[in-house]
Amino acid sequence: MPAFPEVEKISYEGPESKNPLAYRWYDENELVEGVSMKEHLRFSVVYWHTFRGAGSDPFGPGTMLRPWEDGTDSVENAQRRARVAFEFMSKLGVPFYAFHDRDVAPEGASLAETNRNLDAVVKVLKEEQERTGIRLLWGTANMFSNPRFMHGAATSCNADAFAFAAAQVKKALEVTAELGGENYVFWGGREGYQNLYNTDMKRELDHLGRFLHLAVDYAKEIGFTGQFLIEPKPKEPTKHQYDSDAAACLNFLRAYDLLDDFKLNIETNHATLAGHTMMHELEYAGMQGALGSIDANTGDLLLGWDTDQFPTDIYLTTQCMLSLLKYGGVAPGGVNFDAKVRRESFEPIDLFHAHVGGMDAFARGLKTAAAIRADGELADFVANRYSSWNAAIGAEIESGAANFKSLEAYMLKKGEISPNASGRQEMLEHLINRFV
Repeated sequence: MPAFPEVEKISYEGPESKNPLAYRWYDENELVEGVSMKEHLRFSVVYWHTFRGAGSDPFGPGTMLRPWEDGTDSVENAQRRARVAFEFMSKLGVPFYAFHDRDVAPEGASLAETNRNLDAVVKVLKEEQERTGIRLLWGTANMFSNPRFMHGAATSCNADAFAFAAAQVKKALEVTAELGGENYVFWGGREGYQNLYNTDMKRELDHLGRFLHLAVDYAKEIGFTGQFLIEPKPKEPTKHQYDSDAAACLNFLRAYDLLDDFKLNIETNHATLAGHTMMHELEYAGMQGALGSIDANTGDLLLGWDTDQFPTDIYLTTQCMLSLLKYGGVAPGGVNFDAKVRRESFEPIDLFHAHVGGMDAFARGLKTAAAIRADGELADFVANRYSSWNAAIGAEIESGAANFKSLEAYMLKKGEISPNASGRQEMLEHLINRFV
């Protein structure tokens, strides 16, 4: 019996449609810059918020109505939930999904039992993937919820926690490979510190580097060829997380000789918490060849925590797509909706409303970004702004031909710099408004 009998497969009806359960902008077959929307956006549904989120918050228990749940944490319930998930994703028309190991299967009384539970649910996931054609964008291991990881996993002061985390990632990698996952994500939920008085930061970072090298080695051993991703976040649940933003992650990867093996999974709400815009984080990762995937959500700027709301701001999605198009797209990553319905949006149908709105927002952002690029005025302005670097002294500096002595001689002869030109910020913001 279907879990969503009142919902047909969501279809594209065009910008004039007033049907809340239809796409107004997302036409998966429409070509944008010669590539289909489906392939540009590579939408993914997350298992944790969508199918495990209960709507609880620090001030009250869960509110979500989920008729397919039986109130247990049994393997049978997990298998039923997996079939519901694929019904939802099929009706939504997304090509991908993503999960943590603990999202899809219950933890047992021992590691061996936990692995058996996971295998039992993975069997159903594999059947459903084959039935629907929906693929695994990425898998990962939840190494932050269980109390054993209170001090971290790879960065724990307890060597046994490191060993348990290694065993857990080993299994998660095997499962991700079995399901044909195109990526594997590391998010260091508790890889950081609350207080430096009790922390040996260098030792913890050395251990994290060692852990990731072990993961790379094991992936090669089992023939997993998916992309490894690190997801930056500056805080929550720790006061300071080692993967605080794109710059910190890339510095860490270089320091531990891991840059060739990892790219970044950038999340909007995490960028905000780091004091950056999403476009900043995408540009920083992209310019260094490390842009791997994105977690599509947004935060509430009036609230100081990770609210994981669905993205509906067309300016935000346009900025995201300007960066993704600039750097050649997001594949083999995707636009992964790491977002949850609000506590007050408790009915199952709200899951559809949320995803349809987010997918349409990104589709419209894609079309807007492509139109801005085709127009060329923004790109021309930026190119002209840096034109002094294309010849004469600018070209000498960029080529490495200049040194401090030659630059001093140049300025002694010239006397003063050429006049600066206006940055025209307000004009450019007005320009973007022509397209949105």
